[in-house]
Amino acid sequence: MKDVYITIAGARHYYGLEIFKKGMTVALVKEPDNEVDAEAIKVMLDGLGKVGYVANSPYTTLGESLSAGRLYDRVRKHARAEVVTITPKGVLCRVRKKSLK
Repeated sequence: MKDVYITIAGARHYYGLEIFKKGMTVALVKEPDNEVDAEAIKVMLDGLGKVGYVANSPYTTLGESLSAGRLYDRVRKHARAEVVTITPKGVLCRVRKKSLK
């Protein structure tokens, strides 16, 4: 199975990019009651809570990342991803294979 990547968007609105480190694990949690986006997936960190969202636009996804809309039906309600790299435009993460349906 090919690796699945996502981009964390909106981190600047929470704690900034500085909290992310390569290799750290983040939780991905579907947010079906989100008023703006029914396919929203929030990104959570233990001890901090919400730190961003899975990017859901071609303008905010990095490289080969899937948008939240394309990822939504491929993951369980709760999933995990590992930070691969941090850029000024966002955080690239690899979704753990065990999190995929």
